[in-house]
Amino acid sequence: MKGSIPTVPLKMSFALPDWVAPFLADQPPAATDDDRMRLAVELSRLNVERGTGGPFGAVVFAKGAPYPVSVGLNSVVRLKNSALHAEVTALMLAEKALQTFTLNLPTLPVHEIYTSCEPCAMCLGAILWSGVRKVACGAGRDAAHGIGFDEGPVFPESYKYLESKGIEVQFGVLGAEAAAVFDLYKKLSGLVYNG
Repeated sequence: MKGSIPTVPLKMSFALPDWVAPFLADQPPAATDDDRMRLAVELSRLNVERGTGGPFGAVVFAKGAPYPVSVGLNSVVRLKNSALHAEVTALMLAEKALQTFTLNLPTLPVHEIYTSCEPCAMCLGAILWSGVRKVACGAGRDAAHGIGFDEGPVFPESYKYLESKGIEVQFGVLGAEAAAVFDLYKKLSGLVYNG
């Protein structure tokens, strides 16, 4: 019967919190892996301190570039969307900035993602399909598990698969600094939304 089907949403958009742009404007060039990871970790920390999301941050760089193409924050609770993890938002915004569906076009430089914690199962899939050629991880997944997050089915074979597809994987970049954000999140009674 016509008219009995409920109205469904037909579009969606998202934005990072207002504090992100002024924060990025004050950042020095990122010359090293530690510099790039420090940016991801600082984004995750500020996301927690300002109450705008979970303890996860990610940054996409063109290889060797001093400034990011995009950044991402965990926005799951704030924007009521389970897919808006830091890695996913960073990759979506990078593709938007470059007007492409992949960061692996022959006309583009190599792109890399720096994430404050080892990615969950969903984010590993997004990383694979995004076209980045490197993923650098800060805290180990035990930091997320330690406060109750469930990162899903991620195995050593998952990372071997990424490497077999030409994606370099780097673990433990500023791992202690990144893990400290999870302690802060727990201390501030942050919501664990998928445990």
